[in-house]
Amino acid sequence: MARRIGIHWFALTLTIVLSLLVQPCFSIYCDEDDCYDLLGVTQNANSSEIKKAYYKLSLKHHPDKNPDPESKKLFVKIANAYEILKNEATREQYDYALAHPEEFFYNTARYYHAYYGHKTDTRAVLVGLLLIVSIFQYLNQWTRYNQAIDMVKKTPAYKNKLRALELQRTGGMANRKKGNKPMDKKVEEELGKELNLDIKGTEKPAVWDLIGIRFILLPYTLGKLLLWYGCWFWRYNVKRAPYSWEDASYLTRRSLRASLDSWISIDESTKEDLIERRLWEKSNFESYVAEMRKESKRRR
Repeated sequence: MARRIGIHWFALTLTIVLSLLVQPCFSIYCDEDDCYDLLGVTQNANSSEIKKAYYKLSLKHHPDKNPDPESKKLFVKIANAYEILKNEATREQYDYALAHPEEFFYNTARYYHAYYGHKTDTRAVLVGLLLIVSIFQYLNQWTRYNQAIDMVKKTPAYKNKLRALELQRTGGMANRKKGNKPMDKKVEEELGKELNLDIKGTEKPAVWDLIGIRFILLPYTLGKLLLWYGCWFWRYNVKRAPYSWEDASYLTRRSLRASLDSWISIDESTKEDLIERRLWEKSNFESYVAEMRKESKRRR
């Protein structure tokens, strides 16, 4: 019984909502009125007949000609109806809305696109879109970072670091009675603030990494990149100067297709050996790959 009552209430609610949604399909154009009725013409009237009807009614109800407040309101409605029906595109949309009232979402979307889409500055739309995307990007990065931090805090390694930090604070005089008793949450939070958790791949969100900021700084970034390429070309292609350590490191890392973090983690002696091999030259790189393959087979 209760289930039937619930179904009936749901059906009633759905009917009310649909009725409220269907109504705007008509009212978005000429409020509660019919645009054709306001001008006193039929739906089959041509543009000339619509124009004549509008001028006739506008002269009758214009505020300068008729001081009646109701006449002034009617004049506004007549002018709005004429704006809709004089344009072939908007009239076609209105006729479609009259013929297909059930397609209220589609009709409403077409109306707002026709009346407001062309009035919106494209630059404002672009800025708004970039702002929305940047906000979502920033929130998503913070969510991922917090989730990663929470996962790290549950690991034994993190707990051991906290214990070690606690022993260091107390000078090694930790209370033996605690045993394996969990650390107090307040103490754990205080100690956790002193630990600098560096999680690769899930760094703290930075404003400079947001899409919106990068787009704003795009001219500066492109100019800096062009200047860098220009200096590179002049130094190493025109003047034939020897590569500096930083540039040779960059060429070597690019040849090995290694990320910056991977390159930083390599010890200095290995870096020097790789740079001295001049792996950015094709023949040297092929020789290096052949050596690595032989070494891999030997270890097997």
